[in-house]
Amino acid sequence: MDVTLDGSILPVWVPEQLTFSLWDYGVFGLMLLISTGIGLFHGLAKGGQKTSEDFFTGGRRMSALPVGLSLSASFMSAIQVLGVPAEAYRYGAKFLWMCLGQLLNTLLTAQLFLPVFYRLGLTSTYEYLERRFSRGVRLCGTLQYVVATMLYTGIVIYAPALILNQVTGLDIWASLLSTGAICTFYTTIGGMKAVIWTDVFQVFVMLSGFIAVIIRGVLLVGGPARVLGIATNGSRVNFGDFNPDPRSRYTVWTFLLGGTLVWLSMYGVNQAQVQRYVACRTEREARMALLVNQVGLFSIVSSAVACGLVMFALYKDCDPLLAGYISAPDQYMPYLVLDIFETYPGVPGLFLACAYSGTLSTASTSINAMAAVTVEDLIKPRLPTQSPQRLTLISKGLSLIYGTSCITVAALASLLGGGVLQGSFTVMGVISGPLLGAFVLGMFLPMCSTAGVLGGLGAGFALSFWVAVGGTLYPPSAATMGVLPSSVAHCPLRNHTAAGNRTGLLGPPPTPAEPPALPR
Repeated sequence: MDVTLDGSILPVWVPEQLTFSLWDYGVFGLMLLISTGIGLFHGLAKGGQKTSEDFFTGGRRMSALPVGLSLSASFMSAIQVLGVPAEAYRYGAKFLWMCLGQLLNTLLTAQLFLPVFYRLGLTSTYEYLERRFSRGVRLCGTLQYVVATMLYTGIVIYAPALILNQVTGLDIWASLLSTGAICTFYTTIGGMKAVIWTDVFQVFVMLSGFIAVIIRGVLLVGGPARVLGIATNGSRVNFGDFNPDPRSRYTVWTFLLGGTLVWLSMYGVNQAQVQRYVACRTEREARMALLVNQVGLFSIVSSAVACGLVMFALYKDCDPLLAGYISAPDQYMPYLVLDIFETYPGVPGLFLACAYSGTLSTASTSINAMAAVTVEDLIKPRLPTQSPQRLTLISKGLSLIYGTSCITVAALASLLGGGVLQGSFTVMGVISGPLLGAFVLGMFLPMCSTAGVLGGLGAGFALSFWVAVGGTLYPPSAATMGVLPSSVAHCPLRNHTAAGNRTGLLGPPPTPAEPPALPR
């Protein structure tokens, strides 16, 4: 209820919570079943994995196309599937500048980092740090990577369950345990081949979900030209933002400079990504995989941004967040999907599968990567005489342990609340930057010693931590970050209340009205 200046009460229309139907759960279940089947096939085909190298790199016999699509899929966790359209809705189409940062990263990785890792035949990227510096530097990198990745992966599993629960009532524990358990199962059974081929399947599921939203939304608005016109009038087509203020969330400079470095830390030296492109048959195939990845990333990011513009065209006069229909920006997409597909059973389930495909691809990649660095950096040096078959069993056991640990982190996150999400991103950012610096020092500054790189790591962590804490304690305002204006001018009854308070024309309470329906 809203209270007017004279004390009378105006009823406020609150939409009833939309929910998934049995058809939607059926589509979601089918996606999980297919992912499990792919894992079983690669775990059992041709006698399964005979060595740890088969388990972690597919025997280095993979081709460029599936590896490239797998690299694309692992970037799009459910957090990005739900978050990128919301970012485009709030900050505009300039988010597409991210693709240029990705392109620069691809070129730098292909020319500078890939040749080093591929020609050395490494499974763990941190083995390079021991060869270049010392075992202490290697272990430092390994332990930091495992801790940060376990935390991030747990949040990747938990965050979409929380977001979808708040919008649709989807049971948190059912979604958390089903996706976590299935992901752990097929990663443990099938190894790298299962991770890569399920990622390929999940890329197409993600794109299908985005395309369905775009087509339906464009039809409701009245065509692509009308969507673009509304977005332009609402300042959402804003590619020329060259604001030098570092507090602004997205500008051309943040994407070209900061974005390129972030992507370089992910694709140039990150274990999860390097482990896959060194699984290719040849160095040329590995380079081709990076180009395929670039095409995949552009397709996914541009589709997500298009969803954000369509969302703005539909909700330009009644922002669901300002109106109180949702409580956080990440809830825009599930709210939109249930709204525009209310009369299409099964289609919201496609989007549910889209979101959780991102979760599965990211989590399976991380689990396999953590098991790989543990075997290569901690077990093999201490137990050098282990047979290939025993190392394979250890590798599968570690995948099971790490998968269970990530589910446990997700469960703990549910007890700590939503603030953990931003904290997980902060931890990854604090760690990935200094580690990138360590690899750059090793590869391009021959005079750098072990003492120098350890000092650089310490200084980098301290500086990154200081910036992260400062940004958390003293966040910039929404206007400084560049949040674009939105409206609740045509929201049911809320407009009447706001206008009454503004003009002083406070008539009798109106009769509750139904919300203006979107054209079907």
